[in-house]
Amino acid sequence: METEKKKVLIVEDDDDVITVVKTILTKEGYEIESAKSKGEALEKLQNKKFDIAILDVMMSDRHEGFELAQEIKTNPELKHMPILIQSSINVLVTSKSEVQAMAAQYRQDPEYKDLQVLLVKNAIDGTAGIDYLDEKGKTHWFPVNGFIKKPVEAKKLVEAIEKHS
Repeated sequence: METEKKKVLIVEDDDDVITVVKTILTKEGYEIESAKSKGEALEKLQNKKFDIAILDVMMSDRHEGFELAQEIKTNPELKHMPILIQSSINVLVTSKSEVQAMAAQYRQDPEYKDLQVLLVKNAIDGTAGIDYLDEKGKTHWFPVNGFIKKPVEAKKLVEAIEKHS
């Protein structure tokens, strides 16, 4: 009996990135669908169950990926789906157990306080999240399952999906 392929939703506005990720994951046996916007992604999520979502951060506007992740995490039917954030932004790594508190601590540091986005990950247990500033300067936090660095490395992409899906 053939096992069912895991379904991955890639939300990305760059056709080249979509092509690379689809090629890597299709070769590994995953079923891939893509969306180029938050609206398109939400429509696909309403009509099909995915095992994991890979979200770009900045699409039509710089908060679109964050807004989508927040909508997924606050939707009772979707909130358990793992989310990986795909970005070229450097991830701040900590060994402190509370990554949200660590992000708040980074926000107090003059070097980091004005950054639009902080991606924070615990090196020990892998918990991760995003702290971003909105247009009014208010910080928003939400947890994610992990990060994928752009440009995408095939081995790291597959490892992240296997770990979280």
